Amino acid sequence: MAPRSLIRRLLGKKHPTHDDSPIPTFFQTKAEQHGYTLSAAQARAIAAMARETHHLLAGQPTRSLYLHGPVGRGKSWLLDGFFQALPIAEKQRVHFHDFFARLHRGMFAHRQHHDALAVTLDTLLDGCRVLCFDEFHVHDIGDAMLINRLFKALFQRRVLVLVTSNYPPQGLLPNPLYHERFKPVIDLIAARMDVLEVSSPKDFRSLPQAHAEQRFSSGRYVWPGTPAQRTALGLPATDCPAQALTVGNRQLRCRSQQARRIAFTFHDLCEQLTAVMDYLLLCQDFDEWIIDGLPHLADCPIAVQQRFINLVDVLYDQDKQLILIGAHPLEQALSGQAIDLARTASRLNQLQAVRPQHTPDPVS
Repeated sequence: MAPRSLIRRLLGKKHPTHDDSPIPTFFQTKAEQHGYTLSAAQARAIAAMARETHHLLAGQPTRSLYLHGPVGRGKSWLLDGFFQALPIAEKQRVHFHDFFARLHRGMFAHRQHHDALAVTLDTLLDGCRVLCFDEFHVHDIGDAMLINRLFKALFQRRVLVLVTSNYPPQGLLPNPLYHERFKPVIDLIAARMDVLEVSSPKDFRSLPQAHAEQRFSSGRYVWPGTPAQRTALGLPATDCPAQALTVGNRQLRCRSQQARRIAFTFHDLCEQLTAVMDYLLLCQDFDEWIIDGLPHLADCPIAVQQRFINLVDVLYDQDKQLILIGAHPLEQALSGQAIDLARTASRLNQLQAVRPQHTPDPVS
């Protein structure tokens, strides 16, 4: 069945105005432009978005949506398309890391207030009616408790929330020591959100046309980082000394910086006590990132693996160009125990591989 016909059938005859919704029309046009065939799961998600858009524009109660599925199945593409096509101005598209960094910072600033969360949300949301929340995941019990309060506050404010995640709700915070304490959030999601699985036999990120306009996918993975490769690409030498780098109120270190290009070692960013907020602040000043010395992640502590996952998440979401240098093929380097490494691998596999005996074109 053609995607257009499938979406119409899923919308049903009870709501004929849905067929004129800007949401299905946007996705049908976008899919045709890129040569995509929408999967049945994507069509169901689009139909749900069209339904809730109709309710929102008609001033009727809405039901939030939770889209989950394996990496690369089009969840973020659906979220971004919904955000673009939604014909209102009071909307925000946020990423898990960025939003929670700002949430924590705001609550700390208003810590003397009896409801610091409410005051912070007044500032962060500022009349927002639709919140698109990409890459939702929970591994920390502190964030888990805050998420419970956050979701309750969003639903009380009648904000339509669209969430994407690699995990079904029951798969969030999988640590058995804490999972039971997170169950109230899982129950809240089930009560207030439609949970839809977005699945497909293919990883859409592997398609050559998937990220033609993105800066991140123009980056490179260079191994083993020989002197000839470094010369051809204009990369720093392995013995480049560390330089002091001020990031916010913290002191980090890098290997070189010039205009909007900066170079680090893996040790500089992931084996030191860096945080998501450091990466977000650096993204304000630098568009081209070099990270040298990617090891076998399986040999690194889980905390180091998680910092690397967070770093790639931020660079991908902020659409920064990345040149990553490792001593081993990427597939070998990315073997590890951290549960989000599949998402990281899917993203890094978009980088152009520069292998031994391969002389790349110099970077301008």
